[in-house]
Amino acid sequence: MAGAGSAAASRSWLLLVLLLLSAFAAPAAGLGSAKKVYMREKVRKMFYHAYENYMVHAFPHDELKPLTKTFTDSLSELGNLKLERLPQNYNGSALTLVESLSSLVVLGNYTEFERGVLWLSDNLTFDVDARVNLFECNIRVLGGLVSAHILATDSKSRLEHGLYKNQLLDLARDLGQRFLPAFETPTGLPYAWINLKYGVMEDETTETSTSGCASGSLILEMGALSRLTGDPRFQAAALRALRKLWSMRSPLNLLGTTLDVVTGDWIEYSSGVGAGVDSFYEYLIKAYILFGNDEFWDMFHSSYLAVQKYFRHGPWYHEADMRTGKATYWQLTSLQAFWPGLQILVGDIAAANSSHREFFYVWDKFGVLPERYLLDHGMLHPTEKYYPLRPELAESTFYLYQATRDPWYMEVGETIINSLNYYTRVDGGFASVRDVTTMELEDHQHSFFLSETCKYLYLLFDDSFLAGQNYVFTTEGHPLPIRGSWHEKLPEAYIPANWTSVKVFHASE
Repeated sequence: MAGAGSAAASRSWLLLVLLLLSAFAAPAAGLGSAKKVYMREKVRKMFYHAYENYMVHAFPHDELKPLTKTFTDSLSELGNLKLERLPQNYNGSALTLVESLSSLVVLGNYTEFERGVLWLSDNLTFDVDARVNLFECNIRVLGGLVSAHILATDSKSRLEHGLYKNQLLDLARDLGQRFLPAFETPTGLPYAWINLKYGVMEDETTETSTSGCASGSLILEMGALSRLTGDPRFQAAALRALRKLWSMRSPLNLLGTTLDVVTGDWIEYSSGVGAGVDSFYEYLIKAYILFGNDEFWDMFHSSYLAVQKYFRHGPWYHEADMRTGKATYWQLTSLQAFWPGLQILVGDIAAANSSHREFFYVWDKFGVLPERYLLDHGMLHPTEKYYPLRPELAESTFYLYQATRDPWYMEVGETIINSLNYYTRVDGGFASVRDVTTMELEDHQHSFFLSETCKYLYLLFDDSFLAGQNYVFTTEGHPLPIRGSWHEKLPEAYIPANWTSVKVFHASE
């Protein structure tokens, strides 16, 4: 790894990190324009089928139940597997609408975007007695509001003059302030749960996940909130937690999956690149790109090399003990499918392509991607056979196409679209799959189907939203623009010599 301070080296860094992003304006090859338009419109119809059914049958509640055409106020249930301490008088926060705003802009529907922004401005409140998961509320609600505020103030948004006066930013600031008591622990690591009205509840659990307590979808949203409001408390809290977590890594530069926020002790030493730790890796590299702080890169670089050394087995990534590096669980989880997209952001295209093809093989085998697949037995996990409309494979497919322009990835996207329409589309929206062996459906349309799954599939066939602007997408698919004014300083240049493969471009090329 080499660092440099010259202007030429800095340009090398920028072109390397933006390997993916610079490809957005390149012309597509290998797929006729008529077919691209056809697939784009097919995704558009999917989005509106999901969105309009939500607006008719569920709004302003949180999420749609498409089989019964009713609703669920699910924000307090997210991450709450035992459904403990559920609120009695919570009537929803229009979660799916919040999640849909950035997708409406991507699809070019500024009229509906404006309608949603104004409704939230007049009606959304967080002064509710509801215990929510900090991680989930942050990525879905805070991230959705911050991104939508930025899009609403963009000159392309075409909102009627004078109607928007930073109302979404005011809501985001209010929500961020309600998050802050969660960070008041001896370690600075936040509680996993916070009551939006009363703060941390008495006898609250001190256990949390690596993703939930640190860089997992906290540093991007809270860092952006600090820059937009001028209030440093949000980023300071998230950064303190991240630094504490990083100090708890093993000598192998590995982290566990769950820990105690009061004692700072690890509870689960086994981890991989899937559930519980996935967003940690994702947000290190994205925070570096968005904020330009070398500290994020140093953490990511060390972590990435450790993952490649201890978790990777050919195209697969198993789990391992953070203390010894020895394999613990040989399994594919659907959340791992984001990993090839992350590898594209750092230019490790060969490894990304290899892993992506294995994920798609499993998708093709079952028709959708099961939640957990046991690699050592070549079989489904006996209880986790479901597919909740997750976006990760579509996300990685989008990134790989942008980086390579290989039309095969559009064929993958077409397969995903056809599968979703064939297996999960119902009269009342799109339903999750309870069992991929029988394709029995579950009465739940997750908000991320609109914020991520449909968005990435649409962008695969029409990336005009990205013309002239580089974005970092949050882990929930909400776009945040890359702005030089957000960088603490011009990042140092890094040439990652230990990647599977890398091509360094110079400004003169």
